[in-house]
Amino acid sequence: MDKILAIFKNSIKSPDVRKKLLFTALIFAVARIFAHIPVSGVNLVQLKALFAQNQFLGLLDIFSGGTLANFSVMALGLNPYINASIILQLLTMVFPKLEELSKEGDTGRQKINQYTRLLTVPLAMLQAVGMYALLRNQGIISVLNPLNLISFIAVTTAGTMFLVWMGEMITERGVGNGISLLIFAGIISRLPVMFGQTASTANAQNFFNIGVFAVMGLLVVGSIVVINEATRQITVYYAKRVRGNKMYGGQSTHLPLRLNQAGVIPIIFAVSLVLLPSLIANYLAVSKIPILHNVATFITVWLNPNGFVYNALYFLLVVGFTYFYTAVVFNPKKIADEIQKYGGFIPGIRPGTSTANYLNYILTRITLAGALFLGLIAIFPTIAKYITNVQNLLLGGTGILIVVSVILETIKAIEAQLVMRNYEGYAK
Repeated sequence: MDKILAIFKNSIKSPDVRKKLLFTALIFAVARIFAHIPVSGVNLVQLKALFAQNQFLGLLDIFSGGTLANFSVMALGLNPYINASIILQLLTMVFPKLEELSKEGDTGRQKINQYTRLLTVPLAMLQAVGMYALLRNQGIISVLNPLNLISFIAVTTAGTMFLVWMGEMITERGVGNGISLLIFAGIISRLPVMFGQTASTANAQNFFNIGVFAVMGLLVVGSIVVINEATRQITVYYAKRVRGNKMYGGQSTHLPLRLNQAGVIPIIFAVSLVLLPSLIANYLAVSKIPILHNVATFITVWLNPNGFVYNALYFLLVVGFTYFYTAVVFNPKKIADEIQKYGGFIPGIRPGTSTANYLNYILTRITLAGALFLGLIAIFPTIAKYITNVQNLLLGGTGILIVVSVILETIKAIEAQLVMRNYEGYAK
């Protein structure tokens, strides 16, 4: 805590870092202003009732920064951009040209970011059409003529791209990752509303339960910090090499393997998949065909978010997606080839294929711990609900993980800015 306070004080004293912090705060303010500019023709009372019943829409609202529940001009939020980023990451593993671009440094990353932005536009338009269909079936929005529908799609798509632009501006001129910070700001902005709703209906028993929930929340936050920072250090030695009149190598270093390589992505994948049937059930529930209506009822009963089947399936999907995404982002063979290329080796392990197999073995074991932890975090709201009976304060595991991860990464980014500034002053 003392270290965090010291970083904050030094950042205020530093003119460059203070300027970046003020710019980030200004972007936050602009984003919150646009979050309260509604799209015309939407019944907000019925819309909020729909969000209270559908956790899939609640997840989308998290990434929209609370704009979807108000159905503002940025109602789609950053969901299309996040989906486009995930698709590009997966395609990078499939298409060699994209993989080559990812290895070309800043130029390659800028090209991939451009492709991501271009892919975001059709995804945002598609999501806008789907959102309009859902709201129309629920009677929340009136039937639009073709011209008004085109206007609806254009406005919501433009709102998403404007939000993406603001996130990139934070990344370029502010502090930290702009997209993550905007999501973080949206989650934090919803906390006062939840506290207010709970306080208005609270009694002595509820206050005790809220206290229990607060203690559980602190324990969860602490465990997230520990798991996010936990690494398995693999010792790597580099042999001595003579080039000309100089000798290179002869030292040892460590290869850090994180317990949670995948971050929050597995929870996003899993919750999107497990809640998709509930979204389909909302469409079928208004159907006049008896069979479709019965299917909707069956899905609603068996995939109740508070039921055992839903949470067990959710937990297993998180574990499975954690292994899948870790395999996508971490390539043991590539790491082993890089170690061998520079004359390195792991003690007791042959370079090359044996090193790759060893890294894969270690990664599989530590990923199990990270996957089980993410699974527990995902179903934490249900566990906390049964223990405390507090529902208004139940922030999803995804939200908690994002908040803590973004705070940690932002603190590291500020610290890096301070270190770089001090180093430049020393160099002069």
